[in-house]
Amino acid sequence: MALFHNFPLMAALLSIVLAQIVKVPIKLIATRSWDVGLGFSTGGMPSSHSAAVVSLATAIGIVEGVTSSAFAIAVIVSAITMYDAMGIRRHAGMHASLINRIARTIPMLHHDAVTKKPREELKELLGHRPIEVLAGAVFGAAVSVVYYWIVYG
Repeated sequence: MALFHNFPLMAALLSIVLAQIVKVPIKLIATRSWDVGLGFSTGGMPSSHSAAVVSLATAIGIVEGVTSSAFAIAVIVSAITMYDAMGIRRHAGMHASLINRIARTIPMLHHDAVTKKPREELKELLGHRPIEVLAGAVFGAAVSVVYYWIVYG
């Protein structure tokens, strides 16, 4: 039960859950399409990965101070995670989109040679645009600050 009293851990987990939840209404407002599945997938606005790592860093900064080694580690891990979400993961999603389009146009690529059934498409929504990462970071920091204020007054 002591684990539930770990403020940085609980703040980061809360940030992930809340970021995933708010993706659905944000997409509804932006595109007028209801997609509950977005709450259970990667990609979208805001980045839950960014929200989690920045929330964790913020919470550690609140609890242990911004001069602590733990805060320094959390900031570096946050930067790497956010860079990766905008870079490698985003480009992997762009490549998946292109591969899926090519496979749809070439029958021998689109269907399994043995079973003749269509191949499962690659997941395209993997990474984030910079604005989604920034929104996630701001969201995560805000969640930690508000959560700390609510719990510890």
